[in-house]
Amino acid sequence: MVQTQNEGRRYSGVAPAERARRRHEAFLAAALELFGTDGYPPTPVKKICKEAGLTERYFYASFRDRHDCLVQLYTELTGGLRTATLAAIDRAPGADLDAVAEAGLAAFIGHFTEDPRRARVVLVEVVGVSDELEERRHGVLREFADLITTVWTAESAPTEAQRLTAIGLVGAVNHLLVDWLLSGRRTPPETLAAVCSALFSAARERTI
Repeated sequence: MVQTQNEGRRYSGVAPAERARRRHEAFLAAALELFGTDGYPPTPVKKICKEAGLTERYFYASFRDRHDCLVQLYTELTGGLRTATLAAIDRAPGADLDAVAEAGLAAFIGHFTEDPRRARVVLVEVVGVSDELEERRHGVLREFADLITTVWTAESAPTEAQRLTAIGLVGAVNHLLVDWLLSGRRTPPETLAAVCSALFSAARERTI
C-alpha cells in the first residue's frame, strides 16, 4: 500500500495525528501539574515544555500561547467535572430529589478533592485572567445552576426564585471549595458534601 502525502510519515508505527494528540495531552498534563501547584502567573511556556519533555515548537503547534493552554486545560477540567456529576445524578434514585442532589454534590466535590490541582486551576488560577476566561467561567457556573433547577423542576420551567437560589447555591459550593483549598484542605470531603447537601435540601424546600 502506497502512503499518501496527507497521511504523513509514521514513526515507530504511530501516525502523525496520534503523535500530535499525545503531545497535546502531555502539555495539558504538564500545565495541570504546574498551574495547579506553582500557579499560572509564574509558569512560562519554557517550564511547561520542560515538564512535558517536549520542545517549544511542539507547544506552539498545539496552542496559540500560554493563555490558550490555560483555556484548553480549563475546558478539559470542567468537562470532566460535568461528566462525573451527571453520571452520579443518573445513577441516583430519581424519585428522591435530596438523594439526587447528594449524589451529584458528592461527585462534584470529590472530583476536586481527589486532585487539588484541578480545584486550584478551575477555582483560583483562571479568575480574572482574561475576559474570555471570565465569560467561560461564568458560563460554567450558569450551566451548573441550570442543572440544579433541572433536578428540582424536571420538565417545568423554574421560577425566578428557584433560578436565583440555584445561582446562589453554586456560588456557595464554589466558595466552600476555595476555602477548603486555601485553608490547607483540613475539612474532610465528606463533611463538605454533607454541608452542601443540607444547604441544597433547605433551599429546595423553601423555593417549592
